[in-house]
Amino acid sequence: MTNKLNHGENYSTLVIHSTDNSFGFGYRKNNDLESDEFFIKKFDNDLCNNLINDFNKFISKENLQKINKLSVSIGPANFNASRLIVVLARTISQQIDCPLDSFSSFEIMAKRIASKNNIFTNKKSFWIYKKLKRKGFIAGKYEICHDEKTPSDLVIRETVLPKVIKEVESKELFFEAIFDDKEDLKELLDLSIKNSLNSNVDSWEKVLPLYPISPIN
Repeated sequence: MTNKLNHGENYSTLVIHSTDNSFGFGYRKNNDLESDEFFIKKFDNDLCNNLINDFNKFISKENLQKINKLSVSIGPANFNASRLIVVLARTISQQIDCPLDSFSSFEIMAKRIASKNNIFTNKKSFWIYKKLKRKGFIAGKYEICHDEKTPSDLVIRETVLPKVIKEVESKELFFEAIFDDKEDLKELLDLSIKNSLNSNVDSWEKVLPLYPISPIN
């Protein structure tokens, strides 16, 4: 484990996220929601170079050195963007000696989807899916787990990592994956901080893009 994980006055969190057609950064200082800063941009023709340029504009070198926790979404989303933001996150984590963890893009949107569809029953499960251009779907499974200390707080556990399935089972709850750039960045910040408080961090070597099919599908 790296040595920057602490929760003092200068605790700062950075997250990097991508969707099917956009990418973004989020920053929060001292777990203060009012300090949240976001950057969101649609893809362009030179995503590789512009990703770095936009990141350098988003956060100063001074603030980057103050980051205690870094989290990244690993997909399923646009394959090229997922690969690039994971490489960026791994590089930052290694260079500033900062813990890095990751979440699937479906897990990040799961709480928002559960709330929107009024799924509040403890241990109730549902799937989030994305239809493939050819045949089949990518789908992950999620379970409602209320926090014992704060029962009103909706906690989602990913029980099946997004994978390819042939068809959607009518007997189970299925909801289509819908990205929301800003809300997903906020949730990724929340997930990152909760993971830090639980001291559940992964080294940068373990974080890889998630894409269950060929990039050309």
